[in-house]
Amino acid sequence: MPPDARILIVDDHQDTLYALENVLAPLGHRITRANSGDEALKQVLRGRVGLLVLDVRMPGVSGLDVVRYLRRLEQTQHIPVILLTGFGPDQELTATAFGLGVADLVMKPVDPLALRTKVRYLYDAHQRYVALQEETRELRARMQGLDAGPPDDPDARVPLQRDTEARSTGPRAPTTT
Repeated sequence: MPPDARILIVDDHQDTLYALENVLAPLGHRITRANSGDEALKQVLRGRVGLLVLDVRMPGVSGLDVVRYLRRLEQTQHIPVILLTGFGPDQELTATAFGLGVADLVMKPVDPLALRTKVRYLYDAHQRYVALQEETRELRARMQGLDAGPPDDPDARVPLQRDTEARSTGPRAPTTT
């Protein structure tokens, strides 16, 4: 995920989108809006979305439908989602949401400081996860390249070096003469 990944806020009410945008703006990340679950899916599939703040109940494609779809695709299954609901505590909704792997379920009206803190943490954690995944892919590609090198070329393969003595006995004490 590039460093310019957006936070996507999704709600069918313009006033809620405006309020969420004002709450999250101090974080300094790019924020985009969607008015429906269908529009949200289109934006996420275009890429560069690092986190979704998503209303649960919208006409047409609901927030839960969006999450169900995202979790089925490899490229979107790890994007953090915070679901918003204005219908109060609901055990079935809570069980379904967390069963789908949402990061949090927040009741409206939202506490601005709490939402900003959650978004900051989840966005940053996701960026670190994506960077680690990319580094892992690069290291695997390097290792495959080393494995494919000619066996008689001493520079083609660098053996792993292990300090077994230091690991088994701990660090050595300095010697004095």
